[in-house]
Amino acid sequence: MIEKIHKNLKHNLKKYNQQLLDLKAQEMLIWGHEKFGNQFAITTSFGIQSSVLLNMLSQSGLQKKIKIFWIDTGYLPEETYHYAQKLIEDLSLEIIVLQSELSPARMEALYGKLWETNKANDLDKYHELRKIKPLENALEKYNIKCWASGIRSSQTEDRNKMQFLDLIRQRLSLRPLLNWTNKDIFYYMKDNNLPAHPLFIKGYSTVGDWHSSSPDGIDIKGRATRFGGIKQECGIHVNDYQI
Repeated sequence: MIEKIHKNLKHNLKKYNQQLLDLKAQEMLIWGHEKFGNQFAITTSFGIQSSVLLNMLSQSGLQKKIKIFWIDTGYLPEETYHYAQKLIEDLSLEIIVLQSELSPARMEALYGKLWETNKANDLDKYHELRKIKPLENALEKYNIKCWASGIRSSQTEDRNKMQFLDLIRQRLSLRPLLNWTNKDIFYYMKDNNLPAHPLFIKGYSTVGDWHSSSPDGIDIKGRATRFGGIKQECGIHVNDYQI
């Protein structure tokens, strides 16, 4: 039975990717809603480029029809919380906030400050507790079959190998902005008068938790500034973590 389901998913994956080839990013969001209805959702980090996908959702009139998940780790920079509030108000968004079952204080008491050890396996544990499990719990709770995100192929080696639609932990993951460049992001935000994340002005090209994000430097840029250079992925968008 499981093999049959997996085979059907692979067949649909190939068929769906062919359908997506000629669609623009905003059309992909519409496609996701039409194909999966209330079993389609999007995730946002309210990071540097998050306004693009959220604005497309708003322009399509889907911002109240599609569930929007925001994983709040409890360790986001103050600027991100203010930025999130502005976008929520400006774009009339309804957000479902996802959080770990463990409070930050309880996690630190049990496991310590996992981001301070400079060990990849400790970062994996941190991301499992604060990001992956909260997302997976929500996807299960709302019976989501396909979820979209704003990741792009130029961001990491893993993302460079991705398709518009891939299978992540037995669910379909849609990437409408996969082929977009930094220039595409810049001009879309400019043309649509979207506010920049406050940390972008301070030299950040990507931002996550306050303890694992840094501004670009002379030799280090983009995702290489995250997680102390130990990792580039938190695990949400790849199959390293198995449920």
